[in-house]
Amino acid sequence: MSFQEIIKILDESGAKLVVLLCHHNADPDAICSAYAFKSLLKRFRPNLEVQIGAAHGISRLSKHLLKHLPIKIETQPNVENSDVIMLLDTNTIQQLNNLAGKVRTSKAPIIVIDHHAPHPETQQLARLYIIDEEASSTCEIIYTFYKQTDIKPEENQAKALFLGIAFDTRHFIIAKSCTLKTIAELTDAGVNAQETLPLLSLPMAFSERIARLKASGRANVVRINKWIIALSHVSAYQASAARAIIELGAHVAVIAGQKNGNLQLSLRSNREFCKKTGIHLGRDIAKPLGEYLHGLGGGHPTAAGVNGVGVVEIGLKRCLWLLKEELTND
Repeated sequence: MSFQEIIKILDESGAKLVVLLCHHNADPDAICSAYAFKSLLKRFRPNLEVQIGAAHGISRLSKHLLKHLPIKIETQPNVENSDVIMLLDTNTIQQLNNLAGKVRTSKAPIIVIDHHAPHPETQQLARLYIIDEEASSTCEIIYTFYKQTDIKPEENQAKALFLGIAFDTRHFIIAKSCTLKTIAELTDAGVNAQETLPLLSLPMAFSERIARLKASGRANVVRINKWIIALSHVSAYQASAARAIIELGAHVAVIAGQKNGNLQLSLRSNREFCKKTGIHLGRDIAKPLGEYLHGLGGGHPTAAGVNGVGVVEIGLKRCLWLLKEELTND
């Protein structure tokens, strides 16, 4: 898939307004890839109006980055009048929350650019589906578009791409050699790594610290073969709690939380578990769990999320059953 295919769709549609949509609670990879992609589109079509929208806003860390990058996020993007809709870092329409209905009913062609496992419904809706599961992040895919067009990103765009990649690779811990080559090229484009990387670190809120401690204290630890699975629940900061429990020594952490009748689960595993079992948390666990809970699930091999309906106990029990099934078949 190439950037020229995207330009072709824009031209065929006579596009004047393009809306780039990110998933709910958009993370740095989502907003930074959208920003860098918007800049690239404007290089080729200067008169094109491009809006960046995020369902139900952006994450706390993303808000922090807005202080250092000129990224404008529309809380009410003009989806109804858009000529082309693009989903970035978003593999299911449901992740658009309140904007999902408008996207489904729109007659505008839909383009998806993502690095998560593909979702059948999204594939069916999309005019063009650009996916690379080997990419570390959506920002890395956007950078390939820059290279395809022989355009060197300007300093702010390079910084955004750097931050998105750094975020999704956990500060390069899970970066592949090709990703590190990209990082080197971005530093050549003007990114000061020593000054930029700390932007991804926020002081931990008191409530987040409490959530981590509560999740650890409540954890139900289960051993399956040689793997340690920890399941727990907190009302907020599920993802942070899951990461903390992995750091404590679990191979897999599943943290559930319930809010306003909705059930949320964050799943994390370490690299050893992923490599030796071949279990992809997003595809093998989160996706079927989301369907079971009448919601949606997906994500990466070592980090995934689920939104659905039900109670904490049922969600955790079903998740453990899915893990046992996968490990038994291993």
